[in-house]
Amino acid sequence: MSDPERPAGGGAPAVAPTPAEEESATEFAEAMAGGAPLSEGGGGPAVASGAWGVALFTLVIGAFMSLLDSSIVNVAIPTLETAFSATTDQIQWVVTVYLLVLGIVVPSSGWLSDRIGPKRLYIVSLALFTVGSFFSGFAWSTASLIVFRAFQAVGGGLIMPVTMSMIYQLVPRSRIGTAMGTFGVALILAPAIGPTLGGYLVEFVNWRFIFYVNVPIGILGVMAASAFIPEFPRHDAGPLDVPGAITSAVGLFALLFALSEGATWGWGSEAIVLLLYVAACSLALFVYFELHAPRPLLDLRVFGHAQFTLSLFISAVTSVALYSGVFYIPLFLQIVVGMGAFHTGLVLLPASLVTAVLIPVSGRLYDRIGPAPLVVVGLAAMTATTYLFHNLSADTPSGTVVTWMALRAVGMALAMMPVMTSGMTWIPTAEVGRASAISNIVQRVSASFGLAALTSLITHWQAAYATADVAALNPANALALALQARATALFGSAGRAASLLIGLADRQAFVTAIDDLFLVGAAIVVVALVPAFFLRTNRLGGPEARRGPMFGSPE
Repeated sequence: MSDPERPAGGGAPAVAPTPAEEESATEFAEAMAGGAPLSEGGGGPAVASGAWGVALFTLVIGAFMSLLDSSIVNVAIPTLETAFSATTDQIQWVVTVYLLVLGIVVPSSGWLSDRIGPKRLYIVSLALFTVGSFFSGFAWSTASLIVFRAFQAVGGGLIMPVTMSMIYQLVPRSRIGTAMGTFGVALILAPAIGPTLGGYLVEFVNWRFIFYVNVPIGILGVMAASAFIPEFPRHDAGPLDVPGAITSAVGLFALLFALSEGATWGWGSEAIVLLLYVAACSLALFVYFELHAPRPLLDLRVFGHAQFTLSLFISAVTSVALYSGVFYIPLFLQIVVGMGAFHTGLVLLPASLVTAVLIPVSGRLYDRIGPAPLVVVGLAAMTATTYLFHNLSADTPSGTVVTWMALRAVGMALAMMPVMTSGMTWIPTAEVGRASAISNIVQRVSASFGLAALTSLITHWQAAYATADVAALNPANALALALQARATALFGSAGRAASLLIGLADRQAFVTAIDDLFLVGAAIVVVALVPAFFLRTNRLGGPEARRGPMFGSPE
């Protein structure tokens, strides 16, 4: 190239690609525009110009369903207790088992995608999820529902990483921002509307329909995937990395279980300490095996792509602040203001709509100016609005909460998807499936870890602020239980029903604690703000992605 492309957001000019790289980039672009299929191990499938949009919409259906199901079920916990004459501890496994199975199956998604092909894996995953949904709605006991939910989670856990993998192989790198903006609508909207939709179905229809609602959509999704998703180049998967599969499954199972139950059981309890010890040992063995295996289950060398690692760091840090709003604001509205779940969902709906409108705009801007300007502005807006929430009080009008949440949604829409997108553009096509699995694992674990840490902080502060009379009611424990109950509406953390207990606690102490927590959340976003200036995007395409320096010219 006579004029090396200057990276989006400024910085040094890119290193000019070699003639071989230019030829590979041209081949990738021609294939994406509808030319001849790429050779084995090359880029994505050959599709007609614009046809990837139809395939993208089809993929969003499955992603939306799997994310929606992670949050829609949780509001039905009290109803399920009554329906099956079960205790809260027993019914809670309906939620917990879904989270734990996800941790087991996600690491294998890249290998399975290479083994049977991403299109076939997506169809099989969506079919498993749909069948699991049907039988979950048909469940006749607590045990049967837990088993069917585990079956459902096998499909649900594979849908997200294989969907992201196909998007990055299917869409031209010049349009990847637009594509991920469309995908981001599902990513943000599904968890936001899940509790409201679930509450409506449970209250006005029947709890079984929180599962049955997936069945017709899933059938249509399978039919659309068969018709509109193209075939992808197959990669040699090799034999399954059994040591890696076992150690990752045990390690993630133990870690996610400990994070979901830590606030309830106590972080110093024997069970939690043992779970964390098993997780640490298993994951350490997993890293050792993966770095020495000839065909690792998850190629940890993708962290050598510095921009990918940088994007994961920013995404992990900001997810903590993201969930501080998505999680604690509904908790504030329900505990302090006294709103019901359905009314709370309506208050938060405008922010979700703002996000849905702006994420596609953010994607198109990404294609034009790159990630750094968008992410910096978005994180700055998130910092400012998160700081505003430290002024919450029992007298704060709901209209003020709606306004602050909408402004915060602007920052989220500008920042979140460009961060994820920019890192993945540096991954060679053959490594996209495994990198997508790693990205999903990091996001899930960081969100669970962040929520567990924030929950510990707020329960500690709330207890410290409570008066002696209120402390006699043990408000810290009551709040921990309520926090865990609300956590189920996000990503499957275990919870308990403690609304009556929290009603006895000192609500002003809780308000003061949650105000302090938002100060911490604003500070956390600042940590991600500085490295956001160094985000770059790779516009050459999958085959040209190279390992390079984290800061400076994109190479």
